[in-house]
Amino acid sequence: MRDWSHDGGLPSNLANFLMDPGTESGHHYPYGFLDRLRLPRFTDPFPLGVEFPMDFRFLVTFLSVGVFTTLATGQDFAKEKFKNWHHWRGPLATGEAVNANPPLTWDAKKNIKWKAELLGRGSATPIVWGDQVFVATAFDTGKEARPEDLPNVTSKIPKKTKAPNTYHRFMVFSFDRNTGKLLWEKTATEKVPHEGHHNSHSYAAGSPTTDGKSLYVSFGSFGIYCYDLQGNLRWRRDLGRLSTRLGWGEAVTPVIHGNDLIINWDQEENASLIVLDAKTGETRWKKEREERSTWSTPLVVEHQGITQVLTNGTERVRGYNLANGELLWQFAGMTINPIPSIVSADGVAYCLSGYQSSVGVAVPLDRRGELKNDDQFLWRINKGTPYVPSPLLVGDHLVFTQANVSLYTVLNRKTGKTLVDRERLPVTGQYYASPVAASGRIYLVNRDGTTLVLRDGDQLEVLATNVLGDPVDASPAIVGSQLFLRGEKYLYCVEGEK
Repeated sequence: MRDWSHDGGLPSNLANFLMDPGTESGHHYPYGFLDRLRLPRFTDPFPLGVEFPMDFRFLVTFLSVGVFTTLATGQDFAKEKFKNWHHWRGPLATGEAVNANPPLTWDAKKNIKWKAELLGRGSATPIVWGDQVFVATAFDTGKEARPEDLPNVTSKIPKKTKAPNTYHRFMVFSFDRNTGKLLWEKTATEKVPHEGHHNSHSYAAGSPTTDGKSLYVSFGSFGIYCYDLQGNLRWRRDLGRLSTRLGWGEAVTPVIHGNDLIINWDQEENASLIVLDAKTGETRWKKEREERSTWSTPLVVEHQGITQVLTNGTERVRGYNLANGELLWQFAGMTINPIPSIVSADGVAYCLSGYQSSVGVAVPLDRRGELKNDDQFLWRINKGTPYVPSPLLVGDHLVFTQANVSLYTVLNRKTGKTLVDRERLPVTGQYYASPVAASGRIYLVNRDGTTLVLRDGDQLEVLATNVLGDPVDASPAIVGSQLFLRGEKYLYCVEGEK
């Protein structure tokens, strides 16, 4: 019998994968991949003297190469994401940039590698992949709609804002990471919004994300879009309109995990969690939620062989099975208007909210059902938690500011012990941007565009104060030696001398 793996057949490593027993994703399989597909098993996949139809040969080869390519691509992304900032909270969705070393000091001129003017308005965080920086924005064209073209709003939900009567252009930009040159711009859509937004908010608050192959951009009620990295549209989805609490506006940030694109569609009525096929935009599953408006981004985390989707919420914090939408666990007790995204490490999720009161909970991911008893949680806190910013998880520290003000807290995430208790930062004002960390330093940006650089430690130690002079609501992005700030007027690349 010929050795097919060295005689013009498939490579030996792929042959082993197809035919041999082994372990995949933590699960042991006693047989090879072909057995798992329940295809006929032979010592030689195409043995001499046995005739197979060409379609069977093609099927085996196609499945073999397809699975091998998919696994390799997934492994590449898992490695490459640490060299990039593919998600608004970074490679680990914690706010930490592993192995990065951005500048300690800068101002409007010092250590500014480049700045690029931005059209419109938005608080979406820029994301970085390779040599591209992607930004989403919304631009009021000033073009008034005819009365018959205005959106027909039937919702009876109370509003404190007024919808505009002008067309808004929803746009995506790609900038060269090294020069700031505009590589391409795309108009996703041009529509008249059906509701207004808070005066500190915008119509472009959801941040894009990427898997290194496609760019996923959400404008919420105005569409979900998938582009290739050259700006060519691959697909779009219209999931309908959102009706937000008091008309404060939307912030729907998509999350990519493998071939799943997770969308948190919380609103005042008909809230849901939606998972789309990342390649086609088709709905994989949709889970109705007894929830009200939230502005937090789901977190995807794997634990004990199950991939969970974690969502913050006014009614419940919940953990779902990504495979099928099954509700795994939930608990009540957060504040209304939950905006902070959940962070996780070592099988524990850290859930915070801070509007009008303070709640922080550490919950192990192996819990199931309705969680009510204190012994089902690692710890709880009732002080100092954030309203708009999400917490930073770096090492054993959980870092955040109180509400939107300049009171700084550090916890030991494993014990809940307070290390720094609501200490006043030397730079006051409001904080909307979420803190980020790199090289043992923590970066906190206030709404005036001033960045405090602190030492990551058990006490408050200020290393630098950097004044940019351009208001900032978007969270920073850090890649390598560069830090990216999305101001009201410009996108900045901050980098020291090499």
